[in-house]
Parts: sequence; C-alpha cells; structure tokens
Amino acid sequence: MVWTFSIAFVVLIAALAIFWPKPAPLTLDYSKMPTIGSADAKVKITEFGDFKCPVCARFSQEIMPKIKAEFIDTGKASFSYQNWTIISPQADSFTAAVAGQAIYHQSNDAFWQFYDGMLKNQRPETETWATSEFILNLAKEQGWSVDLDKLKHDIENQTYAKEVRSQNRFAEKNRFTGTPTVLINGERLPDSVALNYDNLKAAIEKALQQPEQQ
Repeated sequence: MVWTFSIAFVVLIAALAIFWPKPAPLTLDYSKMPTIGSADAKVKITEFGDFKCPVCARFSQEIMPKIKAEFIDTGKASFSYQNWTIISPQADSFTAAVAGQAIYHQSNDAFWQFYDGMLKNQRPETETWATSEFILNLAKEQGWSVDLDKLKHDIENQTYAKEVRSQNRFAEKNRFTGTPTVLINGERLPDSVALNYDNLKAAIEKALQQPEQQ
C-alpha cells in the first residue's frame, strides 16, 4: 500500500514537471539599459548584478569575455546590465549603482569602462569601498570617457537613485535570490547554467535555434 502510494506520488510529480506551464519570459526594455552588441540580436542576455558581488566579478572576468568573443562580437547576442544592490542596498552597493546609471546617461560606451574597471578593482564585500571618491579616482586613473564634474554631482545628489530603486524592485518582485542573476530573452537561468560557461553557451545556442517571436 505504501509502495503504491509512493509510486503514484512520484508519477504525479513527474507529470506536473512536464505539463506545468513554464513562467512567461520577463518583459525588459533593453533600450533603457546599458547594452553592448547589436540591438537587433536575436538573443538578449541580461545580468542583474551588484558591483560589490565577488561572483559578479568572477562572471565579468571569466565568463563575459567568452560571451563577447563568441556571441556579442559576432552579432548573435547582445548583453545588458541592470542593478540589484543586494549586498549593501543602503550603502556603497547603491552608490556604485547610482554612479553606473550616471555614467550610462553620459555614454553607453563609458558604462562598460566603468563595469570592467569596478569589477576588476573590486575590494572585499565586507568593506565600504565603492564610494564617490573611489569611483572618481578610478575614472581619472583609467581615463573613462565621462565628464567628471557631472559624475561627481550625479553621485553626490543621487540623480539616478529612482532608476536604481526601480531595478531593485523588479528583482525583488521576480524573486531573484542573488547576484549575478542572468536572463536570456527574459528567461531566468539557474546558477548552474549562468555560472558555467559551457552550460551558458549551450543555453545561448539553444535560444539562437528558437523560432523568432511574432
């Protein structure tokens, strides 16, 4: 009797896994995000990240260059970034996100200088380091293509704080559990895919084979 019930329960769970509808892809406005790659690319990859997140730093340095070489530079995919200030949402994670939005509004290309520079020069997540002073000094040292006076003003006055809060609310509403959270065409990837390049590559290639959405 017990075995019969157990087998039936397993069959029921398997049937639910097969027939339960997949969540609909999340709707994202890529035109309002820092993006590299063709706007017309069939595959749109989005990272929700925190500039203090050590896993985000590893993603940017170990996985991102491969994505860029194989899919972005070849026109097959685009890559966009959104903030999810999960580590210190009231402190320097938020400061870094506001700075990133400020730079993006000056220049999309400069944002990617910021993205690369911040994550390569990341300090321990337990320290408060992503300050206005740190960011401005890094911008000077690395020659980012920005108006530094305007950047200083926008960081200190939190000009784009509303945009960062909106991105955080999006992540919270959709129950993102950590950073980086990576999506392909609005579909969230499990960490086992997003943080393993071979698995991520397979997911991108699968998306490339899907029929175009009408």
